[in-house]
Amino acid sequence: MTAVRLVILFGGRSAEHEISVLSARNVYRALDRDRYEPVLVGIDKGGRWRLESPATLDGAHGDPRHVRLDDRAPVVDTGILRPGDVVIPMLHGTYGEDGTVQGLLELADVAYVGAGVLGSAIGMDKEVAKRLLRDAGIPVVDFRLVRAHDFSRDPSACLVKGADLGYPLFCKPANAGSSVGVARVARPSDLGPALMAALRFDRKVLLERAIDAREIECAVLGNDDPIASTPGEIVLTHKDGFYSYDAKYVDPNGAVFQIPADLTAARIERIRALSIATFRALELSSMARVDFFLDRKTGELFVNEVNTLPGFTSLSGYPKMWEASGLPLPDLVDRLVDLAVERRDARRDLALSPLHDA
Repeated sequence: MTAVRLVILFGGRSAEHEISVLSARNVYRALDRDRYEPVLVGIDKGGRWRLESPATLDGAHGDPRHVRLDDRAPVVDTGILRPGDVVIPMLHGTYGEDGTVQGLLELADVAYVGAGVLGSAIGMDKEVAKRLLRDAGIPVVDFRLVRAHDFSRDPSACLVKGADLGYPLFCKPANAGSSVGVARVARPSDLGPALMAALRFDRKVLLERAIDAREIECAVLGNDDPIASTPGEIVLTHKDGFYSYDAKYVDPNGAVFQIPADLTAARIERIRALSIATFRALELSSMARVDFFLDRKTGELFVNEVNTLPGFTSLSGYPKMWEASGLPLPDLVDRLVDLAVERRDARRDLALSPLHDA
């Protein structure tokens, strides 16, 4: 059997650069070398593509703040991609998870893992995603939007939006992940600084009503017939009091991921059904992690957000939930590659014009 040439893209021009490298390391180590010929392409913070050696990923572990690409690795361009390749864009955040790289891969006519251009862009923009979910009848937490232009022109009017929601609330960039730029705002006087901090990462910021909630996650896998995993729960112990960047990646004791989550059978099925409904409403494919809030007081369930290229680090929930559901990481990677090829072949079957020669 001829090995599939598997291009792993990692790094990237986002605040989640280092997490991306850790995810790529975990995927690379799980590959069946008889089935795959891995090609490692690191994208540095200047946007240059570099042909990395396995040593780069072998050395990527521990505190993400110490993770580095090899700045001596040769620079390559998109010509490294071949028609028969399968690409795993293990890129988190801006310029990787937002549809930009997906558009490039579509133009190159190669198979790739993860949602397409539209689904990636929707999933990345939390405000657009919440509007679509709300319109589809899927419950989301009350939110308001603040744009950079409006805040610079009339900060007071934007601060009033916090009063509309009530305190405490969460302030977060609309297009970022890994809790980058997220702050819990306890009082009105803290909202201005939180907005300015979030606006460093995006020109749109979400304000969301804070609720006393359990944080539940569910993994979805598939194209036209997606399936949902056993849900897990994030049990926080970190001093930030929410699932911050440090709690996720820096503090090894910042959170415990409990699988399966301690839930009734009926609630588990509700979460799985809502995960699939969310996946479909946002035009997703291949994979996604759907995050929920479960209100401790009322028992209400809310979709918080989706992650279309979820983390694959040793601490990440997506692969852990599938492992608990009977699909270990090497088999999960195989399935993701199969789904990528399936979607590419379906795309190639489409007519390009009314004059297309069938």
